Parts: sequence; structure tokens; C-alpha cells
Amino acid sequence: MLSPTSRLRALPRLLLQALLPSSCALCGAVQDAAVCRACSLAYAAGGRPRCPCCANPAAAGDTGRHCGACLADAPAFDATVAACDYAAPLDSLVLGLKFSARLALAPWMAARLRKAALASGAPLPDLLCAVPLGPRRLVERGYNQALEVARPLAQGLGIPLAPRLLERVLETAAQSGVAPGERRRNVRGAFALADGQLPLAGRHVGVVDDVMTSGHTLDELAGVLKAAGAARVTNFVFARTPPHA
Repeated sequence: MLSPTSRLRALPRLLLQALLPSSCALCGAVQDAAVCRACSLAYAAGGRPRCPCCANPAAAGDTGRHCGACLADAPAFDATVAACDYAAPLDSLVLGLKFSARLALAPWMAARLRKAALASGAPLPDLLCAVPLGPRRLVERGYNQALEVARPLAQGLGIPLAPRLLERVLETAAQSGVAPGERRRNVRGAFALADGQLPLAGRHVGVVDDVMTSGHTLDELAGVLKAAGAARVTNFVFARTPPHA
């Protein structure tokens, strides 16, 4: 039972919930969280076998093994943690956060990603950063959705966040609008380590993004981090697009 002091502290939150009730972003049920517990269990429970390097789906017998694509052409990053696949109905949440400013979804995504990170058994990074937006797109959108996920994820994992570690030095076309064969070229040279940032020599850096499709953006960023001395780079993405997309 809550003490009188705890009840008093909770009163503003309870009043706000009564005046502005929230609803689940997937099923519409009225409740406190951005996504209700039933939908979280139904659609984002995790546990799917994945390549530990690129997080593409893997057969049950291949758990823990790198996929053929990563063995044939190893990316600059070392590992990827993904909470779910980029597929209906969860793709609507990614789009809602990215384009409709549904910022309440970011902590929920971070919670799913934290669970996946801890379940993977992989070593946690020394610090986290987010895939940066270019200045023009940041002004247009008003926020960086990757950073909105990175903040609660860093807090949940107890890892320092370096929000300005990386910068986008070239305004590139959105990868979703670029032909698959052109995506690597589209982001080549687009990122750099920001001036005055902490030394990375020998450190394990985690890079957070909302969705991973071809992996070329994260590969380019990992190359920048490795060139700056990072010993290991792990991606943390809420959703992973299946390889056929």
C-alpha cells in the first residue's frame, strides 16, 4: 500500500491520466502505456533466432552463428541487437515515431530493445550514441527519433550516452527512397566524428537506430568509429527489415 507521501506525489500523474487517458497504439485499448501488455506480448515478445552480426532471421539450428552474407562480406560493425522484425503491425509504430512525432513510443521501444540486449548475452558497450540526422532534416522533423530511443535505452542499461558523438556531414537522400543497389554509395562519406569528442581508442561503442534495412548506414558509421579507434561496434535497432525487402 502506498504511503500518504507517495499518494501525494502520484496525484498529478493520476489526474493527468484521468483528464487525458492514453490508448494502446496498436489495439486502441485505454491504458497507461504507449502499447498495452497484451500487444507487447503478442507482437514484440522477441526471442527469434538471428545472425549475431547483422540480426537477420536465422534457422533455429544456426543460433549464434554468423550468416553466409556476413561471412562472405563482413561489415565494419561487430554485432547487432534487434527487438523485432520490421513488419505489420509494428512497422506502424516505427513510422509513427519517425514521421508523426509519437514520442511516447520511444521509451516503449527502448524497453523492448533493452530486453533483447540483455537476453542476447552479448557484452554491453561502454557508451551509446544515435545515428545522427542532417541539420536540414532535424529542423524539418524537430527531433531525432534514434536519439529519442537511445536516451531511455542508455538509462535502462546504465550506459553513458554521447548524444553528439557523430554528425552527418552530407545531407543524403533517405535510404528508404534509394534503390537497394545504390544505398551503400548514398551514405559513403556522410558521417564523421564530431569535433571535441571523447577518445574512442579501445572502447566498445553502441549505435542506436529505430530500424535497420540494408545495414549500409550502420556499416558506414561503424567504419567511422573504427577509424577513430573503437575496438568494437554494436548496433541496437528496434526493428530489422527482413532481407527480401
